[in-house]
Amino acid sequence: MAKAEIYTVSKINQLIKENLEVNFGNIWIEGEISNLRIPSTGHLYLTLKDELAQIQAVIFKTQRKGIRFDIKDGLSVIANGRITVYEARGIYQIIIDYIEPKGIGALQLAFEQLKAKLSQEGLFDERFKKKLPLLPKKIGIITSPTGAAIRDILQVINRRFANIHILIYPVKVQGDEAPKEIVQAIEELNKFTDIDVLILARGGGSIEDLWAFNEEIVARALFSSRIPEISAIGHEIDYTISDFVADFRAPTPSAAAELVISSKEEIQKHLDFLHRRLEDLFFSKIKYLKKSLEMLTSLCQAYSPLGAVRNLYQRIDDLISKLEKKTLAIITGKKEALILARGNILSQRPTHRILAFNEILKSTRHRLQVSAKNSLVNYKKEYSNSAGILSFLNPYSQLERGYSICQKPEGVVIKSILQVKSGEPLNVRVTDGEILCQVNAQKKI
Repeated sequence: MAKAEIYTVSKINQLIKENLEVNFGNIWIEGEISNLRIPSTGHLYLTLKDELAQIQAVIFKTQRKGIRFDIKDGLSVIANGRITVYEARGIYQIIIDYIEPKGIGALQLAFEQLKAKLSQEGLFDERFKKKLPLLPKKIGIITSPTGAAIRDILQVINRRFANIHILIYPVKVQGDEAPKEIVQAIEELNKFTDIDVLILARGGGSIEDLWAFNEEIVARALFSSRIPEISAIGHEIDYTISDFVADFRAPTPSAAAELVISSKEEIQKHLDFLHRRLEDLFFSKIKYLKKSLEMLTSLCQAYSPLGAVRNLYQRIDDLISKLEKKTLAIITGKKEALILARGNILSQRPTHRILAFNEILKSTRHRLQVSAKNSLVNYKKEYSNSAGILSFLNPYSQLERGYSICQKPEGVVIKSILQVKSGEPLNVRVTDGEILCQVNAQKKI
């Protein structure tokens, strides 16, 4: 019988790893994410599961950089990777190289996630939107210098108002470097004090082509911009995060140019209208002032200075008459008040009041004397009654009637023959002293 081969734990794990990696070199797997864990290293550790089973998975930091959407527990995904064994713990897992949401594109999910996040923070609120200037003196345009968008914008502006000042900041509008360049352009143009409005523009394309304008850093740079901005990304049906954050959204770059500046003809028509309106108001005012002057002239002719002086004389006489009547009325009123006050003072003289108080004092003294005498008689009667009752209730007063009190030497009063014994000394109290005696015998009545 051949001797069985004995494997070490590390050896058996190594063999299992080799077999799994050979047979499952590259696979696609579908499942739901759970137990997501992100340590300080930046790698993602998670579990993919379905109704019956689960498998461990890992996304290393290098692959994580290419993922546009947020990986969360409960998200159903499709992943591509390879099966391997983590020998140190003896578990098999899938190393994911590519992952996308099930049923929806990764970029679309990332778009919806970022849109919800920024909306919750208030970056889309109308209260933060800035107004566009009526006629900007200088326009900053952020776009590709070789694209169709800049040609469309310049063509519209030249047609509507050819001598407007334009500053073009060239940037990439597609690719990994595009978001950083766009953010830098917004920040640099905000340093100019004479730029009145910004246009962020790009022609149409797929969601991948327009993705630079869905990046969070671009959205936050637009929100922080001091200068009002117009987002003109893609065609009318294309929407990006920049469209929601910007102060205004134009369906196309050409529409942005039309939105930011009125045509020279429209402005000229409006100026002509204002000029005609100003002329009408000016001549109407001249006509009104001329009529006012004619009326004042006729009034001056109708009222000479002598008539005005005579009117003033009569006015003075009227005022003097009213003043005399008013003065006389005041003097009469004061005289009547003085007489009334004198009568009140006389009626309130101290001598009258003193006599009245003396009468009151005499009456009060008499009542007090009568009350005191009555109270004294009543007190004497109550005292006499109380003294008689006390005298009657005094036990010593009974001794004068022939009664006596029998006590033991220690002072105990004898109330029964059972309290004494033969030969026991007793004290008998009578009205004028005590009799010392001794018990000879007891006799019950």
